[in-house]
Amino acid sequence: MILASAPPVPLILSVFSAVAYALPALLSKRLSLRAAHAIVAMAWLAHGAVLAFGLLGAPPLFGFAPALSVTAWLVAAVYGVESLIYPQLPTRWTLSAIGTVAVLLAYAFPGSAMPASTSVWLPMHLAFGVACYGLFGTAVVHAWFMRHAEKRIRLAKDSHSGLPLLTLERLTYRLVGSGFVLLSATLALGMAFDEVLYQHAWRWDHKTVFSILSWVTFAILLIGRSAFGWRGKRAAGVLYMGSIFLLLAYVGSRFVMEIIIGRTP
Repeated sequence: MILASAPPVPLILSVFSAVAYALPALLSKRLSLRAAHAIVAMAWLAHGAVLAFGLLGAPPLFGFAPALSVTAWLVAAVYGVESLIYPQLPTRWTLSAIGTVAVLLAYAFPGSAMPASTSVWLPMHLAFGVACYGLFGTAVVHAWFMRHAEKRIRLAKDSHSGLPLLTLERLTYRLVGSGFVLLSATLALGMAFDEVLYQHAWRWDHKTVFSILSWVTFAILLIGRSAFGWRGKRAAGVLYMGSIFLLLAYVGSRFVMEIIIGRTP
């Protein structure tokens, strides 16, 4: 960890963002919904500023923790937009707690500097990849809500989903479809320009294997849903499996290299 050497502005923004994310989750019964949403919006803006300092700095920094932080930021953004379109979506303060953890983790482990010889294609490649994390992360959150609502409906209880179950299901798999398109573009860019992006030829390493496994898993999910009407527990299970593969592909490998082995990938 390099807490002591970090610039003061990212430190201030990280602390502000983490505290602002945490307050509504901790004081949900004391704050009005409008005040809580305003605080979360400020936390989200400060979170974005922290990410900009790291990703657009000289040199830019990236690693497993910034990837998780960007994912949490994107999940919050997508959920916020959906809440505007569907005001009946319930407020999930768990996402605020995740935002707090993500901001602090990224500050503690800011990643490694990208080499000066980095290709101009690499930021696009990383942007597509991180956007995949955000879309699939939001889909996983929705799938969990959906499964929870289904269980409550079976028990003849209020589902607390805030949306009709079929609407929530459509949202979930629209996110999966959009994420699959971006994942396909990410893999295609990596295969076509791997030597340009990373200064080495295409190779079958753990990141490649897990990325392709996730792509195959999501393809099976989309085919199963379209052709065989997969729903409920089976579809959610395949979504979770593909998301785990995707998480292991980059975040998992970078965590092992940066933290356990202590070497820059």
